[in-house]
Amino acid sequence: MNYIDKFVFGIYPYIAMSIFIVGCLVRFEREQYSWKSESSQLLYAGQLRLGNILFHVGILGLFFGHLVGLLTPVVVWDTLGISHSFKQVVAMTAGGIMGTMCLVGLVILIHRRFTCDRLLANSTWRDKLVLIWLLITLLLGLSTIVVSSQHLDGHEMVLLMTWAQHIVTFRGDAASFIAEASIIFKLHIFMGMGLFVIFPFTRLVHVFSGFAAVTYITRAWQLVRPRS
Repeated sequence: MNYIDKFVFGIYPYIAMSIFIVGCLVRFEREQYSWKSESSQLLYAGQLRLGNILFHVGILGLFFGHLVGLLTPVVVWDTLGISHSFKQVVAMTAGGIMGTMCLVGLVILIHRRFTCDRLLANSTWRDKLVLIWLLITLLLGLSTIVVSSQHLDGHEMVLLMTWAQHIVTFRGDAASFIAEASIIFKLHIFMGMGLFVIFPFTRLVHVFSGFAAVTYITRAWQLVRPRS
């Protein structure tokens, strides 16, 4: 294991999470009016519904799939009698379906934003960064399916799970479990952690508002009128 592995997979995760937590708290405290998804529907509604639905369903499936798959202790799967090989195949299948759905939606949204002059003129560099960063992360994630298909014993998957669980439990030897992983997995994980770094500074913060979406049931209607 070299120094790059030790830093990127042993230290950087805590830097990323610190920026994520502190950045979100500071932004909520100081810039609450910027805490929004900044919908572009009034500028151009075309392709928005389809792209949004595919992207959000796909990315939510990927998020919770990663959360359960990586952070559920290996002993739980063993106790349930689920083999590492079977779990890997299920993860590959579910990840492939959700990843493809998310990719199609994301490509629609990227095409929409970069080909519509009105949208492009009203897009910040942060808007473009988020889309491109998500695209690269997603493509790398889908590429891991090809790598995983070459060895279905589940060994590398268990090492990735062990790494993630060592990180969240603050154990110092986490990086050693990922040192021999495929470069595709390493790049995907690095880009994934990078999302936490850029998260507080972009429109991605509206994700937190989504967790409270049930409050919209009792919320007054919001009337939006385009400029005449």
